[in-house]
Amino acid sequence: MADDAAAKTTRPSTVVPRPLRRAMLAARTRWQACRPHGTPGAPLPPAGPDPDAGRPTGQPGPAAATALWRVRTTVREEPGSLARVCAALAAGQVDILALQTHPLGDRTVDEFLLRTPASLAPDELRRMLTVAGGSATWAERADAHDLVDTPTRVLGLAARTAVDSAELPLALRRLLGRCTIRSVPGDTPQAGTLEGTSLRLPDPAGGEIVVERHHVPFTPTEYARAQALVELDARLGRRAPRDRDALLLPAGQPVTIRRAGEDDLEAALAMHSRCSQRTLGSRYHGPVKDADGYLRHLLSPRFGRTLAVESAAGELVALGHLLWDGDETEAALLVEDAWQRRGIGSELLRRLTGMAREAGSESVYAVTQASNTGMVATMRGLGLPLDYQVEEGTLVVTATLTSAAVAPH
Repeated sequence: MADDAAAKTTRPSTVVPRPLRRAMLAARTRWQACRPHGTPGAPLPPAGPDPDAGRPTGQPGPAAATALWRVRTTVREEPGSLARVCAALAAGQVDILALQTHPLGDRTVDEFLLRTPASLAPDELRRMLTVAGGSATWAERADAHDLVDTPTRVLGLAARTAVDSAELPLALRRLLGRCTIRSVPGDTPQAGTLEGTSLRLPDPAGGEIVVERHHVPFTPTEYARAQALVELDARLGRRAPRDRDALLLPAGQPVTIRRAGEDDLEAALAMHSRCSQRTLGSRYHGPVKDADGYLRHLLSPRFGRTLAVESAAGELVALGHLLWDGDETEAALLVEDAWQRRGIGSELLRRLTGMAREAGSESVYAVTQASNTGMVATMRGLGLPLDYQVEEGTLVVTATLTSAAVAPH
């Protein structure tokens, strides 16, 4: 999982308590692809009492609630530093499920996926690592998706990016964790930059991709992985899935739902011309004369995903946009007047919400006018917890997709 060549370690000659042995064995199997920071055979700090003492071999202990944590701590690049951290975790009955190392010259960032007793508070976990020599320790709750090892996860992200241009921002977010990603138009730089909590990468579609993560700095290893995904996207060019789903509306009309892109600009402009001023005003919340100017941005895969609905005659009659807004996600719908109140909006919103959940979004919001009861009803039809915020006639309805809490850090 880490990036350096492995060096074999020898087992200390002293008797090591059983929990510590388990942690050492788990860690050693994950060190095969990384350079350990400890000296082989170096003595380890004494561990706490062994709760397994006196239990017959092979007999499991009582079941206990556990929690998953993603943790980073920075240690000095010196013999024994990683061994001291692992020993401290083992003494606290913490299992190391995964380990990555990010070398930084005279320091190294060690990134762990840990299974801890549920009773272990995050402050205590951080204190444990600080006492063992760690600094700038950061921790947040993890989930079962984090159990996939890093090479498998990165290969999966590369495969998804290869199929769909719109996957690049999502792949970067999943690769780098909780962060904000923006596409900034303008001149495309020749190379990217790494500046602490900010990455700037040349966007193959033009301009820059800016990634920010204020809670923990990026490492050169993370920058190299992000750059590799961007280079893959550049080599493959623009692409989108060609799947088409047939749908029979409640009134009996057949339509087709598919992914849309910049090639659909002309058809989208034609749909605009068939929409009433009221419909365009409800969708774009501004001067109707500016509506056409928004389409190229909305259809770009860099800013989100778009679903198009086509009639049996091949005309585009509705658009559904899922837009990446920093670390939030916006859903927006436009249905041509003649096709409204036929269930198209509900179907589009259901699919967009599924895409948002798949992308790891915790919520989806829609911006509309307070008088737009149709959009409010469509959001309520999702059957999800909703939050309403009204300001000067503008209504923001937010649907919560997950109840997973983020631990304080």
